[in-house]
Amino acid sequence: MKYMPVIIATAGLALGIAAPAMAQQGTGAALQAEGVRAVSIEVDAARSTGTLPPVWRFFGADEPNYATMKDGRKLLTELGELRPGEVFFRAHNLLNTGDGTASFKWGSTNIYTETADGQPVYDWTVVDRIIDTYLARGVRPFLQLGFMPEALSSAPAGTPYQHSWRPGFAYDHIITGWAYPPKDYDKWRELVYQWTRHNIDRYGREEVERWYFEVWNEANGAYWKATPEEFYKMHDYAIDGVRRALPNARVGGPDSAGAGGAFMDGFLRHVTTGTNYATGQTGTPTDFLAFHAKGQPTFVDGHVRMGIAAHLRNVDAGFVKTTSVPALVDKPVVIGESDPEGCAACPGPQNAYRNGTMYSSYTAASFARIWDLAERRDVNLEGVLSWSFEFEDQPWFAGYRQLATNGVDLPVLNVFRLFAKLGTERLNATSDAQVPLDAILADGVRGQADVGTIATRTADGQVALLVWHYHDDDVPGPAARISIAIDGLASPIPTGATLWRVDPDNANAFTAWQKMGSPQAPDADQYRQMEEASVMHPQPIALVPGTDTARFELDLPRQGVALVVLGS
Repeated sequence: MKYMPVIIATAGLALGIAAPAMAQQGTGAALQAEGVRAVSIEVDAARSTGTLPPVWRFFGADEPNYATMKDGRKLLTELGELRPGEVFFRAHNLLNTGDGTASFKWGSTNIYTETADGQPVYDWTVVDRIIDTYLARGVRPFLQLGFMPEALSSAPAGTPYQHSWRPGFAYDHIITGWAYPPKDYDKWRELVYQWTRHNIDRYGREEVERWYFEVWNEANGAYWKATPEEFYKMHDYAIDGVRRALPNARVGGPDSAGAGGAFMDGFLRHVTTGTNYATGQTGTPTDFLAFHAKGQPTFVDGHVRMGIAAHLRNVDAGFVKTTSVPALVDKPVVIGESDPEGCAACPGPQNAYRNGTMYSSYTAASFARIWDLAERRDVNLEGVLSWSFEFEDQPWFAGYRQLATNGVDLPVLNVFRLFAKLGTERLNATSDAQVPLDAILADGVRGQADVGTIATRTADGQVALLVWHYHDDDVPGPAARISIAIDGLASPIPTGATLWRVDPDNANAFTAWQKMGSPQAPDADQYRQMEEASVMHPQPIALVPGTDTARFELDLPRQGVALVVLGS
């Protein structure tokens, strides 16, 4: 094979197509002296290893009313652009009673009230505005049927309905009258039926059949003030209401906290062999299964230490649980919330990872392992939902788990843009610095950093290579100088490639804000500068084709994520 050296220098980066000998230059002791780690990645573009389903296209939030506010609308537009018509959004509180004013971990639509003599009154105004906003931006609903309207709640007399929680309060402050079963199951079913009928009338049967429908949230935890059996009953009545209006509706659940333990075991038995509370028949229609998985960051020796191992072990336990019943083993699985920790609105030093590149690099490294775990467990993984959106009109970079702050994108959102550029055909790819799956499940990334890769072929035949540089500890570390060899390329060999990067110096509004002095009231020019700093700018790479191989070097800093697309 014959290679012509071409080196392209960009800000803080060296890239190249180089002769084989060049890959040996600057390695070993010389690189260690420079504070750079040598890494080798090899890709065989001629060897497909299966599919890479686009599971990343699911998002959600506690606060449904943020979707219709200025920054919420802007962010939904950006999410919809990732994969128009195939992005889904899940929100709590869609059936809550109230005037539609948003606040932390709260929302309302006033969808159901009653007259003085107990007759139902349905008001679709607020919930229509929310769903209209989704659909206008290429986002579809992942409809959570919850929580309980005040007029239907069986909460004891004197129980407050809207909670008074705010950041810093104990989490149990959020559990109020909305968390109880209905006092009339027929009225509960009829509400769900009427809402589904209304959605069909407004948006069309074919459109609504593309949505997901699930009941409640984490009923095995704080969100449910009753027994598991009472949840199964409420679930049956709700699903019966949906299916009575829309027989082909995509229904499932139960979106348990973690793998769900005995609660999930009971749910799986009930929906397969139990007696349906609403119909008297055996089982409950179930088109998909859902559970939640969270990590557990800590604050150690003055810095954040991520808990990716806990997160991935929860994913693995959920996969084992959802495939434990033969009748359901092939059902699609959605991880209905999958995040570094469990409370998007909660502050704290252990959550100080959220604004910068720790969150973005964690996202790349964790999604890669979730794909691997699904393959290992033979799970039909359909979605991995990131419970992160935005918090309207809050202080700049306030440290909430979100994708944007005051309308300016955070680095993590750009990683989802990189995911969107990947193909669905996975190619054989190895990195000699990627932490093995079993090791990261057991211990996380506490020794050498994880420099890993995923290679795919896109729908138009291009090779797209994702590379990340992750460590659990949010401390400085050496950059990685990565020698990349892509073999098995078909003719015509591409003569160019495009690079996108997310790291401390690229596509990062947080560092731009810090360089400004961290203003809490930035002027219009500073706002424009932060918006510009958040954008990924494609960098062209000139390739000189060999027989069937391309080689280049990539310098990737700690917490960096990069994507190279050949032939673009």
